[in-house]
Amino acid sequence: MSIKWARFVPGITAMRGYQRSWLKGDVIAGITVAAYLVPQVMAYAVIAGLPAVVGLWGVLAPMALYFFLGTSRNLSVGPESTTALMTAAGVGALVGAAGGPERYAEVAALLAIAVGIVCAVGFIGRLGFLTRLLSRPVLVGYLIGIAVLMIVSQLSKVTQVNVESGQTWQEIISFIKVAGQAHIPTVILAVVVLSLLYLANWLTPKFPSTLMVLLLSAAAVGFFHLDRFGLEVIGEVPRGLPQPSIPSIGDLEIWSLLPYAVGIAIVGFSDNVLTARAFASGKDEVIDSNQELLALGTANLANGFFQGFPVSSSGSRTVLGDTAGARTQVHSLVVVALVIMVLLFAGPVLESFPDAALGALVIYAATQLIDIAEIKRIARFRKSELVITAATAASVVASGVLAGIGVAVTLSILDLIRRITRPYADVLGYTPGMAGMHSLEDYPESTAVEGLVVFRYDSPLFFANADDFSKRAIEAVDEATQPVHWFLLNAEANTEVDLTAVDAMEALRKTLEERGIRFAMARVKQDLRRSLEPAGFIESVGEEYIFATLPTAVKGYSVEFRDRFGNYPEGVPKEILEL
Repeated sequence: MSIKWARFVPGITAMRGYQRSWLKGDVIAGITVAAYLVPQVMAYAVIAGLPAVVGLWGVLAPMALYFFLGTSRNLSVGPESTTALMTAAGVGALVGAAGGPERYAEVAALLAIAVGIVCAVGFIGRLGFLTRLLSRPVLVGYLIGIAVLMIVSQLSKVTQVNVESGQTWQEIISFIKVAGQAHIPTVILAVVVLSLLYLANWLTPKFPSTLMVLLLSAAAVGFFHLDRFGLEVIGEVPRGLPQPSIPSIGDLEIWSLLPYAVGIAIVGFSDNVLTARAFASGKDEVIDSNQELLALGTANLANGFFQGFPVSSSGSRTVLGDTAGARTQVHSLVVVALVIMVLLFAGPVLESFPDAALGALVIYAATQLIDIAEIKRIARFRKSELVITAATAASVVASGVLAGIGVAVTLSILDLIRRITRPYADVLGYTPGMAGMHSLEDYPESTAVEGLVVFRYDSPLFFANADDFSKRAIEAVDEATQPVHWFLLNAEANTEVDLTAVDAMEALRKTLEERGIRFAMARVKQDLRRSLEPAGFIESVGEEYIFATLPTAVKGYSVEFRDRFGNYPEGVPKEILEL
């Protein structure tokens, strides 16, 4: 295979260096992940509004294709809770235009194809950088919102009451009104299964106990004939493997799929890349975000043509495989082989799974999305980011998944703009026993150089913060305890500047000049100089007042001060004067 094409199939490249000693870990990890995956993906299919068996179908093509196209050795792709819920929201809104509920599965497959096309376009346009638009607080808040939606979506399944569809708050109100009609045996089974899942996770966190709990619930229903109490089970499961087919578009408008497909693609891709990078950290492994777009897009395209629905990656399955010893994506091929065996031979067992148990599993998975430790860490770091987390979660719950995505991206960008438009700024001085210049605010023992204001503004300068820069620079001069002779801008953080900012700097220079204060700059990098020269700012300031370093700038000021007043200014270290 030529080098040109090898980069598009990194899985093949990785297999060239496969070591026989890795096989044991990959096989054990594959078996472990498969045991956990079978009931999980069935539950996710139910979340998406599809028959449980579709979750198993949705494993085969994505995992096999990711083996060839993916850049992560550990990532477990396939049905996932967030994309399943987003599929339910999207398909639910589209089926009315597509001919009614009988076309639900076909519309879900069309949505998977649309997601694949969106990812393919992103790959061609090299849009992998877009994952940077979602900050950590936004992602945490988004997952909290998704968890609430998942729990609400299963209320009817674990109680057997009819909940009116609508906005989340409407569904909650509807459930409260009919909660008294809950089917007690169903509620008891759901509570028992949920309790066992938490207990198993506490006692044996590394053991794939999920399947054991669901098998136990199915065995209890069969052995004690609990179905006579009105418990509902999955029912007939189609035998065999999914057959390739082209879903019919029918009366559905192609463009109506786009907003839902874009939303699922953004969230699914972000989850893919963030999870993959988390497990690549500290290893000799590079995650290519653009190649991940190709892998995710191809997986969804194939799934759409095999009666599936949109897929992404699962953090819980990835953790499980890594813990069990997975070394490469060979463990995913083991999972595929085991799922095929389940589809061919385990139909009667799957048919006896109680609906209430699957609903409890979804609720359990939802609670695992809420990371209390991470929320506390965000709160300790910065209160404003905690507000963003809460706002994102609230928007997802109140407005739905797609609106939540928009709010999440908007909040991330607004928070970035807020910090850039009013960044940290301070005046520098010399601190006893410490080299260099430091903030007078951070180090109270620091002293400013007599008659010199060394001002640092920690942001690129552009139209949005130009006024703030000028205002705070004047405030720094006004707050000086001694008459100011020089205003020295430490430009180390001002790596970028636009014309609006240059005009603001020129206005500041003139204002200071009218007050008898010299404007000077230090740590002016070549990139910044190349931006300032065409606007004539270097000429206005004077080449002799543009310095490469802070020490040379302070030395230049000290010499001018001496020539003017007959002595060096107070507060200048001896080593600076000896330069």
